[in-house]
Amino acid sequence: MGQRSRELTQVFGYSGWVVQEVFFEDVQGRRVVPLAGYDVPQDVLAVLRVRRRWTARCGTCGAICGKTHEQLGARRWKDLPWAGRPIVIEYAPIRVKCKRCGSHAEELLAWADKYQRATRRFEQHMTLDAFSMPLLHVATKYGVSWGTVRRAEVAAIARWEATRPEVLLRFVGLDEKYLGRRNKWDDKFVTIVSNLETGEPIWIGFGRREETVKGWLDTLSPEQKAGIVLFSMDMHQPFKNAVRNDPALAHAAITHDPFHVIKRAGEAITELRREVFFRAGTEMRRIGRGMRWLVLRAWEKCDADQRATLQRLFSFNAKLGRAYQIVDELRHVLHAPDQAAMTTGLSRILRRTERRDNVPMRKLHDSLDSHFREIIALGEHHPPTGRVEALNNNWETLVRRARGYRDLDYLVRKLRFMTANPVRREDGVRRFIALGLPVPPKTLKRAA
Repeated sequence: MGQRSRELTQVFGYSGWVVQEVFFEDVQGRRVVPLAGYDVPQDVLAVLRVRRRWTARCGTCGAICGKTHEQLGARRWKDLPWAGRPIVIEYAPIRVKCKRCGSHAEELLAWADKYQRATRRFEQHMTLDAFSMPLLHVATKYGVSWGTVRRAEVAAIARWEATRPEVLLRFVGLDEKYLGRRNKWDDKFVTIVSNLETGEPIWIGFGRREETVKGWLDTLSPEQKAGIVLFSMDMHQPFKNAVRNDPALAHAAITHDPFHVIKRAGEAITELRREVFFRAGTEMRRIGRGMRWLVLRAWEKCDADQRATLQRLFSFNAKLGRAYQIVDELRHVLHAPDQAAMTTGLSRILRRTERRDNVPMRKLHDSLDSHFREIIALGEHHPPTGRVEALNNNWETLVRRARGYRDLDYLVRKLRFMTANPVRREDGVRRFIALGLPVPPKTLKRAA
């Protein structure tokens, strides 16, 4: 092996393989011969023709195979650009006679998986770009089709998923997501099932009915259902019915997300504000206009000027002031340290909202009373319910960037990769990129 071939082999970076020849091709596939004094154009393709130095290995079991069953034709794999120049790897693989598994499989290639026409390291880099860019933009960057980027992304995510340990499902989050009025699906909502301990989505299905959740529950084994401790959901009754109607989940607790409890309380105080100001005449409407956001804001988050404005509003109607005080008290109750304190605080709020003449707060009273057990369960288990809404934000980011998805399985895998976020720190980037590097053949076991 000459000096030039040795240097190219080192840059190539795969042990047991040698760069035998390098030549250039134009877009029509014709060879381009460099002339002295002239530079080769940057859009010209560089082809690395490689050969194997070590004995071939079975692509099925990894055993060393010294006999050849069939010589196949030359194939090409797209690799990462070298100094901005497009690169492809050319090699003619063989089919081996494997004594261990008895198959006539293709030999194991260090740079690519079976049925792929791009190297693993190239797929890993495209997937990293697809993490924050639309597929079409990634395809334009690397000069490939968007379908190539998607197949590379699916293969890279599969390698990442294979390295992750299986996590026991204990805390389950249930939430629905509105697809928008312009979608063409029969259902306008999807149900997202997530693991609250890791914040990752598990399953996505169309609809938000009881049958939708039951369809996912039927996929779980009795052992998996026995390991579930609680379900965290909003105050949507079909979700609650789907869990309660499953005898195998009778032991599981149901908790309501504090975000949706406060949201329902905010709807009540907003309705009361409309009655006080917007339905009381022109002068009162002028006073209460543009104050919805301030009435929904927590007292501790208001500055001095905002608190003065709130006190002025409440001076016109004491009923609105009491309602604001109740909602602010509810915020603190939902963060009580234990179930006993939460039970005491919520019972006091129910006594303050049971008056019949205050219709919006009475509706809030009935809602809190009907979901009393699910709300006070927060004080016993303290599930990380904020991850459900964080998952919704990641959903919005993905869907807006791609302008929608048709394949829900692809969406949930991409959303899981985005949520787990293996590229948040430098160590995560190195570990993810390392999935595209070859496994050293010496670590594989020899055939018996």
